[in-house]
Amino acid sequence: MTMQTRVFIVHVSPDLGPRLFVKAKEVGMMSAGYVWIITDGLTVFLPSFHPSVLRSMQGVLGVKPHVPQTQAVLNFTTRWRRKFQRDHPEILDANLNSYGLRAYDATWALAMAVEKAGAATYFSFESDKTKKYMVGVSRNGQNLASALLGTSFRGLFGGFALEADGQLRASAYEVVNVNGNADRVVGYWTPPPAGELTTRSSSKVASQLGTVIWPGDPGAVPKGFEIPMSGKKLRIGVPVKPGFREFVSVSTDPETNETTVTGYCMDVFEAVVKTLPYALPFEYVPFAKPNGESNGSYNDLVNQVFLGNLDAVVGDITIIANRSNYVDFTLPYTESGVSMVVPVRPDGSKNAWSFLKPLTWDLWVTTFLFFLFIGFVVWVLEHRISKDFRGPPSHQAGTSLWFSFSTMAFAQRQNLVSNLTRTVVIIWCFVVLIIIQSYTASFTSLLTVQRLRPTVTDMSELLRKGEFVGYQEGTFVVGLLNSMGFSGDKLVSYNSIEGFDSLFRQGRIVAAFDEVPYIKLILAKRCSEYMMIDPTYKADGFGFVFPKGSPLVPDISRAILNVTEGDSMTKIEETWIGKNNKCPESSTSPPIGNQLGLNSFWSLFLIAGVAAVSALCIFSVMFVYEHRDDLHSNPSFWRRVLNLFKTFDEKDLKFHTFRDDRVGNEINLADLNVMTSPSTFSVETTEFPAGSSQKPITPPLDSPSELNESTEPRVGEINNMDSHPNSSVGGVIATADGEIITSRVF
Repeated sequence: MTMQTRVFIVHVSPDLGPRLFVKAKEVGMMSAGYVWIITDGLTVFLPSFHPSVLRSMQGVLGVKPHVPQTQAVLNFTTRWRRKFQRDHPEILDANLNSYGLRAYDATWALAMAVEKAGAATYFSFESDKTKKYMVGVSRNGQNLASALLGTSFRGLFGGFALEADGQLRASAYEVVNVNGNADRVVGYWTPPPAGELTTRSSSKVASQLGTVIWPGDPGAVPKGFEIPMSGKKLRIGVPVKPGFREFVSVSTDPETNETTVTGYCMDVFEAVVKTLPYALPFEYVPFAKPNGESNGSYNDLVNQVFLGNLDAVVGDITIIANRSNYVDFTLPYTESGVSMVVPVRPDGSKNAWSFLKPLTWDLWVTTFLFFLFIGFVVWVLEHRISKDFRGPPSHQAGTSLWFSFSTMAFAQRQNLVSNLTRTVVIIWCFVVLIIIQSYTASFTSLLTVQRLRPTVTDMSELLRKGEFVGYQEGTFVVGLLNSMGFSGDKLVSYNSIEGFDSLFRQGRIVAAFDEVPYIKLILAKRCSEYMMIDPTYKADGFGFVFPKGSPLVPDISRAILNVTEGDSMTKIEETWIGKNNKCPESSTSPPIGNQLGLNSFWSLFLIAGVAAVSALCIFSVMFVYEHRDDLHSNPSFWRRVLNLFKTFDEKDLKFHTFRDDRVGNEINLADLNVMTSPSTFSVETTEFPAGSSQKPITPPLDSPSELNESTEPRVGEINNMDSHPNSSVGGVIATADGEIITSRVF
C-alpha cells in the first residue's frame, strides 16, 4: 500500500493465491484504483476456487491458454470425466483444465520420442555419482532430450512442438475477468514471436478487449499510479472568508454538520488532479475557528504548511517572494497583477460643438485646403472654355468655390467642358464620398453610444491630494500600497463586493487597489459602475501551496498548463465569474482616441492631389504650346508672361462652346441696306413699335477690353434713320471675324 504503483501481477501457486487475495481485500487493496493481473498458474484453477475466494477476487484480470473445443477434446473430456467419477465418486463436477490436456499431450510426446530412438537404450540407468538425485540417471538422457525436441504432432491442446529453450508455448491466450462466482472471457491474444512484443501491440490488445469490471469501481478505469500516502489522504487547507465566495466558499450543514467546500479555486484544483497520471486522494480542511470564523490571515494559513500541520493549501493564495521562502508554489492558474479600480461617469463630450469631434483638426484643415485647391484647378481648366466660369472676378471666385464645396452634397450645377476637369472632379467626388461616409459613421457613434469616463486616471493624483483608497482585507496589497507611498491612515479595507460598493457610495474612498482576478469578478457584477485603470503592478497570480521539496509540485504545475490551455478553464470561469457582460464602452484616454485622423485618409488626398496637379501640368503645356508665337512677339520676359495671362483671360473662341455664339453674331449686311467696304464691319438693327416699352437687347460685354469706345468703324454708316421717326434702332457693330466691338441704341 505504500508503493506508488497500483498495478500488481500475481504469479504464485494455486495454494497461495486464494490466501493472498483474501488478505488483500481485508486491508482495502481490492478497492477502486487497484489493478490485479494473475498468470495462467492461477487462472486455470479459478473454476475450482471456493466462492468466498472468488468474492475476494472481483475485478481481477487473468490469462490462460486458449484450448480449441475440437471433437477430439470433447470426446477425451467425456471419457476422462467418466473414469474420474468411477475412481473418485466423492468429487462432483470435476473439470479437466489445460494443464491436464498438456500433460496428456506431453505423455504422448515422450512415448513417441522413446519409440523413435529405441526403447531399450532409454531404460538403462546408472547410479548418480554426485549423490544429487535419489534415482538413477539414464545413460542416454541427452539423446532422449534431443529426440523430444524434434517431436511434433497435433495433440488435444493443439500443435505440440517444443522450442529451442524447451518451452511449450500456447498459440493463443484467453483474457478473463473475475465477475461474480465465475470468470468470463473478455478477449483473446495471439502473442507475437519472441522478442517482437511492443507497446503498440499491447495497446492494440487493450483496445480490442470487451467491458472489464475493475475492483471497487466497475465503471472507472484505474490510472495505475498513486502518490504513496500509507493509506492517508492529503490534508488540504482552504481559507475561510466572508466575501468573494465565488473563489472559495466554505459552508456547514447545521443538521449533518457536514462541511462543503466549493468555488472557482476548488474547481480548478479538482480539474488539475483529474489530469494527473495517478490518483491523488485528498480532503479539504477549512482554516477556521470552532465558531466558523477565519483562524487567521493568508500568511498564517500558508505557515501551517511550513509547520507540517497541512499537506497543501488550495485557494486564492497569491504567489509572493516572502511566502516562497517557506513553501513551494505551483505555476499560477490565474492572471497576475494588481490594478486600480475607480468609479465611472458618463462622458461629457456631447455639446454644441460635438459635430467637430469626429475628425481631427489636421484632417479638417487638410480637407478645407483641398476644397480651395480643387476649386482653383476647376477654374483654371474651365475659365477659357466655359461660360459658367466667366464674368467679373468676384463672380468667377464665387462660382469656383461654390462648385468645389457643393461636391459635398453632389449638388454642383455648372457644366464641365474639359475632360481634364471631369477627371479631377470624379476623383475628388470619390474622396469626398469616403470622408462623408466615415464622418457620418463616427458622428453617429459619438451621439448614440454611451461612453463612460473614469473619475481618476492617475495614482499620483491620489497621492498628491491625499485621497483615501481601499484594499481587500487580509491580502498582501496593503504592503504594496505602503511601498507606493500611501500612509496607513489613508487606507480603508473591505472584505466583500458589497463592502467595496458601500465604501464608494458613502464617499469614504475614491479608488481601490486589488488583484486582477478579484477586479474581473467586480466588473462582471458592476461593469457599468466601475472600471480598471492601467498600469497593472506586477504580481504572480494565484497558485497552490505545497511543502518545500514536495514531489507533487512539478506534476501539479504541468497539469495546470494542460487545464489552463483547454476548454475546461473557460467553463470554470463562466460558472463562477460569469461571461463577459455587454457593458457601455469605457476608456481612460481622451475622446480624440476615437477621432478620424489624416493618417487614415492621406492616400486618398495624395491620389486627388496628383490627379489635380497632373491636369494643371497638361493644361499648361498645351496652352503654352498653342500660343508659342506670342512668346516671340516681345523681347521682354515679363511682357511675354503678361501677354500669356491676357490671352488666358480671353475666351477660346475656337472651342465648340463658343462656336454657336460666333455664328449668331455674324451680321447680315444685305438685310440692313448698309453700304460697307469689304472686311470692315456689319450692322444689325432691331425695330420696336412706336410707344413700346421694350429696349434694345444689348449683348453682354465680357470685359472692358471688348468695349473700345474710341474705335470707329473704318467704313460704314447707318442710313434711313429718318424714315422711322417713331421707332428705336439697336445697333451692334462687329468686325468681319465676328468679334463684338460695341453696341449702340439709336
